[in-house]
Amino acid sequence: MTEPQIVVGILSGKEIQFSFPDEFISSDGMAISGIQQAVYRKGKIYWQEKEYDELSFIPRQNTSSFFELQDVTIGINFHWERKEVQRFKGELKIIVEDDKLTAINIISIEDYLTSVISSEMSATASLELLKAHAVISRSWLLNKLRVVNKLRVENGELRVTMQPDNAAHSPLSTLHSQLIKWYDHEAHKNFDVCADDHCQRYQGITRASTPQAVEAVSATRGEVLMYEGKICDARFSKCCGGAFEEFQNCWENVRHPYLIGQRDSQTENKLPDLTVEAEADRWIRTSPVAFCNTQDKKILSQVLNNYDQETADFYRWKVSYSQEELSELIHKRSDIDFGKIIDLIPIERGTSGRLVRLKIVGTLRTLTIGKELEIRRTLSTSHLYSSAFVVDKEYKEEEQEIPSRFILTGAGWGHGVGLCQIGAAVMGEQGYKYEEILSHYYPGSTIERQYK
Repeated sequence: MTEPQIVVGILSGKEIQFSFPDEFISSDGMAISGIQQAVYRKGKIYWQEKEYDELSFIPRQNTSSFFELQDVTIGINFHWERKEVQRFKGELKIIVEDDKLTAINIISIEDYLTSVISSEMSATASLELLKAHAVISRSWLLNKLRVVNKLRVENGELRVTMQPDNAAHSPLSTLHSQLIKWYDHEAHKNFDVCADDHCQRYQGITRASTPQAVEAVSATRGEVLMYEGKICDARFSKCCGGAFEEFQNCWENVRHPYLIGQRDSQTENKLPDLTVEAEADRWIRTSPVAFCNTQDKKILSQVLNNYDQETADFYRWKVSYSQEELSELIHKRSDIDFGKIIDLIPIERGTSGRLVRLKIVGTLRTLTIGKELEIRRTLSTSHLYSSAFVVDKEYKEEEQEIPSRFILTGAGWGHGVGLCQIGAAVMGEQGYKYEEILSHYYPGSTIERQYK
C-alpha cells in the first residue's frame, strides 16, 4: 500500500474568496496568483468571466506554496463557532454541490494528519500524546476509506471515491412514541471527510505545527490500530468523564471489542454499573479518580486550543434552564411542541452513564429520544457537553405540578468512546508511552504499519 491522498471538504457558499501568495496553475493551464473570487451562477462556477463545471488549482513544484480561503467556519453548531482565514497546502478544487460552491483540498494523508493533530489539540502537547493521536487519526481515516469508500487507482496513486451511506442521520425507530437517531461520518458524497469536528478538525497550515507534531506523524508513519486483522474504528472525544462509553450506545448497533466500557484509570479498576440509575446518579454527582479528572492548566492547554479553553468545566458541569427556556429550546431544536416540560426521565444509560434514551414529558406530548448526540442537540442551543447527566427540578410554591427550573448535572465532554484526549494528555505527562496510552483506550488492539 502506498500513501493515500485525502479529499477534504473545507467550506461551501454562493461565492468563495481565495488567494494564492505564490503561483498556482489552474485546470485550464493559467498561471494564477493574488486574490480570487468564484461565484455560483445557474449551476456553474463563474470565475474570471468564464463558466466552469469544475475548477482546480495545483501549486508549482515548490512544496512550500499554499493557498488561502476566506471566511472558513470552524466549530460548526458548537458554542465556539466562528469564521477565520485559513491556509492550505496541496491542490484546491471547487465544485458545484447543492446549488452552491464547495471548496475542496486534496492533500497527502501524512500532511493531513500533521494538521489534524495540531488542530485537534495544541501542537505543544507531549510527544507521546501526539504520537497516540497520529495513530488513532490515521486509523479512523483509513478505516473509513476502506469500509465506506471504493478504492481505485488513478495515475499510479491510491485515490478514494466517497459512496453515500444511507445510515448516516438515520432514525432507528419512530414507533411507540420514540425517535432514536445516530449521527455518523458517512454523509459526504463528493469528498472523503469534512474539515470540522463532524469528522476530524482540519485547518491546513493555519496554525503552525511544531517540530514535535511533525516528529509524531513521522515517527508513526503508516501506523494504525488493528483488531483481528482489521483497521480499528478509532473514535475519540475530549473528556470521557471517568468511564468509557461503548460504540453501540452512540452509533449503529455494532459492538467493537476494543471500544468497551471501563474506567479511565490504572489505579482504580472497579467501575460501577452505570447502566443502573442509582449508580449513575452517584457517579455523576461525585468526582471519582480518573486520568481525565484534572484541573492542571498546563495539561489542559496541551489538548485545548484557545477557543476550547473558553469552556471552563470538563469533568463535571452544571447547566440550568427555567421552564420557559427549556420548553422553548426543546420546541426549537426538535420542531415538536411539548407544551410545558413536566419531566426528563432517563430510560436507558450506557457504560459511562451517558443517556442512550431519554423520555421528554410535556403537557402536550411525550416522546422518548436518542441516541446520545440527539439528546445533546435537543437540550442545548449547540451541543450539551455530554449525555451523562442527572436532572433536578425546582418548583414554585403556587405551582407544584409544573417545574419552574431544571438543573442538569453532568460528566465529561463528548461521546466518551475510545481515546479520552484529556486523560491521554495526563498519561503522557505521567510518562506513559504512546503504545501504553493506545492499549489503555483500545484494549486488545495492536499497532501495525500499513505503508512506509
